[in-house]
Amino acid sequence: MILSCSNIDKTFVDNHVIKNASFHIEDYEKAAIVGINGAGKTTLLKIIVGELPADSGLVTFAKDKSFGYLAQHQAVDSENTLFDELLTVKQEVLDLESAIRQCELDMKNANENTLELLLKKYTSLTHRFEDINGYAYKSEITGILKGLGFAENEFGKKVATLSGGQKTRIALGKLLLQKPDLIMLDEPTNHLDLNSIAWLETYLLNYKGAVIIVSHDRYFLDKIATKIIELDNGILSSFKGNYSDYALQKEHLRTEQMNAYLNQQREIKHQEAVIDKLKQFNREKSIRRAESREKMLDKIDRLEKPVEVNADMKLKLTPHQTSGNDVIQIQELSKSFGQNKLFEHVSFELKRGEHVAIIGDNGTGKTTLLKIINELIPADTGEIKLGANVEIGYYDQEHHVLHMDKTLFDEISDDYPYLTNTEIRNTLAAFLFTGEDVFKKISALSGGERGRVSLAKLMLSEANFLILDEPTNHLDITSKEILESALNAYEGTVLYVSHDRYFINKTASRILELTHQEFVNYIGNYDYYLEKREILTPVSVLEAAAADEPSAQKLDWKQQKETQAQARKKENDLKKCEARIEELEQKSASLDTEMAKPENATNSAKLQELSKEKETVCNELEQLYEKWEALSE
Repeated sequence: MILSCSNIDKTFVDNHVIKNASFHIEDYEKAAIVGINGAGKTTLLKIIVGELPADSGLVTFAKDKSFGYLAQHQAVDSENTLFDELLTVKQEVLDLESAIRQCELDMKNANENTLELLLKKYTSLTHRFEDINGYAYKSEITGILKGLGFAENEFGKKVATLSGGQKTRIALGKLLLQKPDLIMLDEPTNHLDLNSIAWLETYLLNYKGAVIIVSHDRYFLDKIATKIIELDNGILSSFKGNYSDYALQKEHLRTEQMNAYLNQQREIKHQEAVIDKLKQFNREKSIRRAESREKMLDKIDRLEKPVEVNADMKLKLTPHQTSGNDVIQIQELSKSFGQNKLFEHVSFELKRGEHVAIIGDNGTGKTTLLKIINELIPADTGEIKLGANVEIGYYDQEHHVLHMDKTLFDEISDDYPYLTNTEIRNTLAAFLFTGEDVFKKISALSGGERGRVSLAKLMLSEANFLILDEPTNHLDITSKEILESALNAYEGTVLYVSHDRYFINKTASRILELTHQEFVNYIGNYDYYLEKREILTPVSVLEAAAADEPSAQKLDWKQQKETQAQARKKENDLKKCEARIEELEQKSASLDTEMAKPENATNSAKLQELSKEKETVCNELEQLYEKWEALSE
């Protein structure tokens, strides 16, 4: 065991954030802390690392174990370059390297008396240098910087010139290089693109130490976590498995709790009815029995009704009218900012009812495309045609559709003047803004609260074509699930940009990947995209990666469907082949057992029959092994 937390308690004024929480982390365990925004996840991490005192309780680390902590926001200010800043972590390696060079120089000029001592020192220094992987420290730094999304031509940039998100990535890189026995990460994926998140997943999965993660990225948690630690209304509970396992266990637990509550309520009502009936008899014995039952009823430990977090938040997206079948057609669209060419000759179309996710690295132009469609910025070339009766509803990740100087109430009433005061309040209450909250200024709201106001406006728009830019940013897991359910029930068309792979998996029926200044189309969700991107990526795109030139070829939809159909057939053939191999291998083992039996070993006719059958099985297996190998290729 590397960490033990016993009976941790923390209150801020009248907010009892953590109530008598206990858990432990084993060596090499990968744990995630989950809960709604404000549940106390970051507070718990700060108590563990000693940045905040607990009101009571004990945090204990195993002896001689180190830990590292990455907060959500990092104040990394340095005049160092990116590479040199990470190099500061390798000071021991640098000192050893310098000492080894000095020792080599000393040995050249040493006499017989000192040479033996210098050789021993040299052996000791080089042994330690090898132990801490000294010969690979430069490639290690390069690998981490590239993994976190920095290009080699950025390694010479000054850290002081970076954005807040980039500085957090540098802090994460330094922490990973330190290789503590326990890493604690607070929302590590917030400032990473999809490729960097995938790299971090692999890194943490192979990490030779324990990890505690606070994250709303459910796909990330599914890949990494072996234990989920939930904070719910101050109560801490532990669940084995990843996020999906936890969600399933949580749902079963909640169902059991609800059933227990309902059963108890039925029993209470039954007893109350019996008591009333006994009293109505108005006889001495019946009254005594009624009083006895009342005493028993008073002693029952009454269960509280389980309350689902954010159960009051309601999101129903209903189009005002149905659009035509052709929702949008984009032809030969191009956009550059100065010398920075984002994309060119982009063409695609959306049909009514499609839910399409746009993915790609940071800075490739995904948000720019959405802004062009919404006429917020012009395209350089190309044409956009909207279909019949198309009404757009736009969700902007920077919330430019909101007016910072207005109150929540005015934000809704000014855009929808036909709504009554009661209707406006009911709408805001559906997104958890009640009482005096409705008179708060938009500028005073958190990112998550602004997201909820934008969603409220989106719901009221009754649009039939939703364009969403990072809709899950700043939303906690429960709010994301509410949005997912609403989008899956939505009968209109959806085009969105997102880095949330779990969200994409749940809501997308098609993916457009913006890569090397063009779009590649995948018909399926995120898991399907991962599975098929190597098959469906056109040769021209692969060439573009090497030549840094835009591809001349594009896969059209029909070609991709044919490719996908062929791939599915190969998959089915492979599964059938594997099943037959397993069946025959079991048959072969069974025949070996039969031939080894004494009664068969002395029966030449039976033995010959079994041997012939064995030979047939072996021949078919040989053919199947070859077929399996070909299909696997």
